[in-house]
Amino acid sequence: MSTSITVKPNTTSRTMIEFPPTRNIFEDFEALTNAIAQRAFGLFQQRGGADCGDLEDWFRAESELLKPVPIEISESNDTYTIRAEVPGFDAKDLSVRAEGNSVYIHGKSEQKKEEKKGKDVKYSEVYASELSRRIDLPSAIDPDKVSAHLATGVLELTLPKAAPPKKIEVKAA
Repeated sequence: MSTSITVKPNTTSRTMIEFPPTRNIFEDFEALTNAIAQRAFGLFQQRGGADCGDLEDWFRAESELLKPVPIEISESNDTYTIRAEVPGFDAKDLSVRAEGNSVYIHGKSEQKKEEKKGKDVKYSEVYASELSRRIDLPSAIDPDKVSAHLATGVLELTLPKAAPPKKIEVKAA
């Protein structure tokens, strides 16, 4: 004795596949290139508009926009604290510049690994890494009192807030 089962397709319900809206990759690249160019021009102006160094400005702008340094910012009544992840960098490889209401972190590290067999070099490798990040703060800081400490790949910056403008009473003569 044989048994057969017949399955009829359900024609009353249909599954719709929704595709994400299309994006034009060329427009995305153009927007990214324009953002990098704007930042590079800002760096050029900060240098005083001097010739040479424009390629360095472009690379620094790319670094800031494409590979930013992960940060965590906290604020208290009188200070900002910034924790930046900078793994693989020593204190000598990092520089911090604070001015007005912004902080700029820059790091450049180069490591060389070499294996020798007798007098001959068997294996040689050079690894370079660079990072930079500009952080704009909501209020002015006192750049003379900024401190920086590096421990286990985390750079901690303590940025005391600048004193608020002092109101001076004008007296009539």
